[in-house]
Amino acid sequence: MIEGLSARLSPAARGHLAMLLFSVLVAGSFSLGSLVANQIAPAALNAVRFLIAGTVIGTLAAVTCGFRRVYFRAPWRYLLMGGAFAFYFLMMFEGLKTAPPVSAAAVFTLIPVMAAGFGYLLLRQITTGRMALALLIGGIGALWVIFRADLGALLAFCIGSGEMIFFLGCIAHAFYTPLVRKLNRGEPALVFSFGMMVAGFLVLLAWGWRDIGATDWGGLRPIVWIALIYLSIFASASTFVLMQYATLRLPSAKVMAYTYLTPSWVIGWEYALGHGLPPALVSGGVGLTVVALLMLLEER
Repeated sequence: MIEGLSARLSPAARGHLAMLLFSVLVAGSFSLGSLVANQIAPAALNAVRFLIAGTVIGTLAAVTCGFRRVYFRAPWRYLLMGGAFAFYFLMMFEGLKTAPPVSAAAVFTLIPVMAAGFGYLLLRQITTGRMALALLIGGIGALWVIFRADLGALLAFCIGSGEMIFFLGCIAHAFYTPLVRKLNRGEPALVFSFGMMVAGFLVLLAWGWRDIGATDWGGLRPIVWIALIYLSIFASASTFVLMQYATLRLPSAKVMAYTYLTPSWVIGWEYALGHGLPPALVSGGVGLTVVALLMLLEER
């Protein structure tokens, strides 16, 4: 039945379906991550996450495109990308210690705006007026959620420390996005991602070896292992495959647009986990992020 449905869908429609699933899986990392952020050191959690995800991606690369020595020219490229991505995840879990998942997800939607700026600096990519308007609307919606629809907090510019910490990580993520295109020299996507994950693991190992050694791995609660497996397989390896699938079928702007669904999906995840719903006024900010998504998806 699923194969029959897939056959009836156009390549673009299958790309949109892949990114829809991508946005759901990424949103789950915020809700599950917040449950374990205070139970294990971020460096220890993400080192194991990179190790597991890298093993999965490396296995896929080995049985598909294979490894060649030429793919690993200029290894500093992988170190730069892996370091940026490792820093993003470290800041994400540090931020989730205090930031509510929905608020952190709203900060995540600011990445496209920053990525557009880095895209111009690194690649001289020009953002169209329509895309700039959509990014502005999405950014306003994200700020609406971050400040929890509190005008007083907005006027006082009172952002929680968790959101600020995660914002630093999002800058690294935004830098990473155009960096991949700039540094790629024709390597297959799986191999390129594997190199980044290996480098990221080494960075995390060097940074957090004390935390890794001090972690009582046998004494961790089951929810930590559940979150770790989810983050490694579904929120890392699977989302990479989905994004690669979609980028071959959709323009990059449309792929990027699905970032704006993250706060909405996080609200759904939080409700499913029994954490209730945010204040009703927050839905206005979520609505703006959806408008931004529709603007970026709409055909010219």
